[in-house]
Amino acid sequence: MIEITKKIIERAMLVALDTKQYSKEVVEEHLAELEELANTAGAETIFKIIQSKAKMDSAYYIGKGKAEELAQLIELNDINIIIFDDDLTPVQVRNLSDLFKRKVIDRSGLILDIFASRAKSKEAKTQVELAQLQYLLPRLTRAWTHLSKQYGGIGTKGPGETQIETDRRIIRTRIAHLKEKLTEIESHRVTQSAGRKNSTRIAIAGYTNAGKSTLFNLLTSSDVFAEDKLFATLDSTTRTLDVHDTVKILISDTVGFIRKLPPQLIASFKSTLSEVREADIIFHVIDVSHPFYEDHLIVVEDTLKEFGSADKKVVRIFNKVDLINDKSKIDFIRNSHKDSIMISAKRGI
Repeated sequence: MIEITKKIIERAMLVALDTKQYSKEVVEEHLAELEELANTAGAETIFKIIQSKAKMDSAYYIGKGKAEELAQLIELNDINIIIFDDDLTPVQVRNLSDLFKRKVIDRSGLILDIFASRAKSKEAKTQVELAQLQYLLPRLTRAWTHLSKQYGGIGTKGPGETQIETDRRIIRTRIAHLKEKLTEIESHRVTQSAGRKNSTRIAIAGYTNAGKSTLFNLLTSSDVFAEDKLFATLDSTTRTLDVHDTVKILISDTVGFIRKLPPQLIASFKSTLSEVREADIIFHVIDVSHPFYEDHLIVVEDTLKEFGSADKKVVRIFNKVDLINDKSKIDFIRNSHKDSIMISAKRGI
């Protein structure tokens, strides 16, 4: 008997705050990227809301009046999930959830959910679970008492301990266990890395969906999964790049970066991104057809600095050049970024 499971598409409302820190175009671009993330996670965007406010409201993010207005819109349009473009505090999550009576998540929670669905290897699954638990711990409410059924039982409760304290302790224990597992994985990587010291090592890095895996496949004749979606690749893959008989080059495809990447995720993915830290050369792939490609470039290079790769030799590779009709834009990029390379990995240009 074949069991067919029907995937439920959640109806989403996306909410951003415009504090005049950025231009209106940039705020709209951030929200458009959030819509792409929601789509990748399997949600259908019904409404996109931008609230102009001098500063974030500490209790309701967008202010109580606006939140109450949205609550009516949510009820009338059968919205299942409300996704906020900035990280929410535990207080904001609780207040908004109580008001909306619906699931409330922020950008970090959404990215973590996508990573969880895309993780395939044991290492990636361990890293994502660790990041999710670290994100969840300060946001625990009474709604999470189901954890006790999963891990609880004899020996898990202390005298007079409340259920939420028990859940916190369970999560802290699990976090410690996952950190131990990642330390083991890291030691295996160090051993593996020692055998590669005589090779020149290249890491392909870039904003998510810039075409890193497509370039990797083209250079190495591999068939690494590549898709026109955010975070199609989570696990780093290393192959030999054939250039000359006397030269051995190893090239690695890595996970994509994105703005407002959850700090928990950056921390837990350090072992995967060791390929970037240990590389002799970094190929920074940029989607030149994207209207905000310069912002993406800055996000990636700032993230590389966080991983201690600021002193590496970086080759900027502007990809998807076939999607540009304006030749003056190509000339401008060539003049602005000396020693960069213009390509179309998909079309082999």
